[in-house]
Order: sequence, then C-alpha cells, then structure tokens
Amino acid sequence: MQILLIYNPLAGNGSFNNHLDSIIEAVQDKGYYLVPYRVSTTEALEKMVSSADINSFNRIWIAGGDGTIHQVINVLFCYDCQIPVGIYPVGTANDFARYFHFPERVNEMTEILLQDHFTVCDIGVANGRYFLNVASLGFLIDVSQKTPKRIKQSFGALAYYLKGVEEFANMKPVKVSIRSREANRDDEVYFILIMNGKSAGGFKRIAPLASISDGLLDVYIFKPCPVLELIPLVIKVANGEHAESPYVDYFQTAELTINCRESIGTDLDGEKGFDFPLRVTVEPAKLKVITRENQEEGYLDKTGFGFLI
Repeated sequence: MQILLIYNPLAGNGSFNNHLDSIIEAVQDKGYYLVPYRVSTTEALEKMVSSADINSFNRIWIAGGDGTIHQVINVLFCYDCQIPVGIYPVGTANDFARYFHFPERVNEMTEILLQDHFTVCDIGVANGRYFLNVASLGFLIDVSQKTPKRIKQSFGALAYYLKGVEEFANMKPVKVSIRSREANRDDEVYFILIMNGKSAGGFKRIAPLASISDGLLDVYIFKPCPVLELIPLVIKVANGEHAESPYVDYFQTAELTINCRESIGTDLDGEKGFDFPLRVTVEPAKLKVITRENQEEGYLDKTGFGFLI
C-alpha cells in the first residue's frame, strides 16, 4: 500500500513535525510505503498533484486544520482524485474532523488511519469551490478575517470570541436575497451559516441536526436582535437551541442562491470565500473519509452528535 501524507508544517502550533518519524515507523511496520509532502503554497500543491499519478496511491492523509483540508480537497478534486482521505486534526480549527470524534493524540490517529473503516461524506459546492464543513457570510466572518493569525494560533477559538466582543459596537445587518425551494426572502441579517458539519468557530452544536450523509445542507440565518438579547442568543447557540429563537431562521436544502449588494465578509471552511451572487449545492457521497468504524447509516443520539456505526 502507498500512502501520500500532505501536511501543513505551520498548522496549530507546528508540533505535528515532531511526529513524522513515528508515523513513518508505524507505516513501515505495516509493510506500507509513505510519501510525505510539505504544503507551502496552493500553486506548489497543484503542481505536485498534476505531475504525480495521484490515483496510484491507496490513501491520502492530510495533516492540518479546516483551512488545510479545504485547500487540499479542492486541489485533489480538480484532478478527479477518488482516493480515501485520512485526517490528522492538528490545526487551530478542526470543526470538520470534530464530527467524527477523532482523538487529539497523533499516535492514536495513526492507528485509526492504518485501518480499513470508512465514512462516505457529502460535500458542499459554492460557486464551483468545494467546502467540507461550512460556507458563511456576514458580521462574524469579518471578525474572523480581522483576527490576526498569530492570535488564532495562540488562543484558538477564544481568539474569535475576544475579537467578537471588541467588534460588537460596530455590528450592523446587511440586506440579502435568498432563493431556494424551501425559502424565498429578502432580509436584513447579521450573518448566515450554511452547514454540512455540526460545529463551527468552536461552537460544537451550532448545527445539531446536520448530517454529512443526508444530501442536505443546514442553513441558519441570524437576524438583527436587540443588544439585550445577544447574550441569551449566544447561550442558545452553545446549547444547540438557537433554531427555536425568533431571531434565527433555519431550514435544510440541497440548493440555494444568495445575493448581496453590500461588501461583507465571506468564508469557506475558514478560508476567504466567494463573490455574489452565491450559488450553493451539495454533492452527495463525494468524499470517502477514513474513520474509526464503517458508517452505514447516519443517526443522532440524544446529545445531537452523530455516531459512526
């Protein structure tokens, strides 16, 4: 078996580099062959994938956060790569990987990646670009993009909260046009989340009903609310109860279009996003992810988290 390991040496606190030798040892002990590739730029990654016989590998492992996974998956799909993907969740934000309840220890993750259990996942598409976890727009996206990278690396999700508090005074709604079979409206909104996974920005239950294998995206529209209602709304978000709020509209869809004439922040999996109009669709069963066990059918337990069976 041949395995391609694509890793971001700067992801999180950069400690993944210290585990490379032990990973190589574990792979070789299985009688497999590992090819490591250090991510530097998207252009370099595209050149490597285009020049390599990418489908000759049996597995592709990606080490990094949501942004690294997003970058790699988009390049792989450009070259029609159908190889099962494994994830080392070692970035500042690991929201997509959190769906699978992966361990934080690299050696434990290596054991999982050397097994043959898989989950087939849906993937979102926004104006031709793929996203695994979330497409988003609005005030909170501006906050994320204004947060310095060094602060994100030092404080993780807390950095977004601190920057958010600082920016509350400047928060203002924008008018958007939303069109889908399930909802047609012209509203003022603070921000919109289009979720494939369950968590985003450190909130583990921001899309408690989402499934990566149902062929649908979960859309949350956060509308203007009085300042005194902001903290109660944040508490509802933390508890996964915000869909019941009068300041949140929620629906599921396989396709929608959003337009906005104002200049607002947009985001795909933590990376700078798209221009308007935005057309979002979902490609069912697009990606095969190596997981603890085979997932034959997604379901939810009482906590709202998906189990793998």
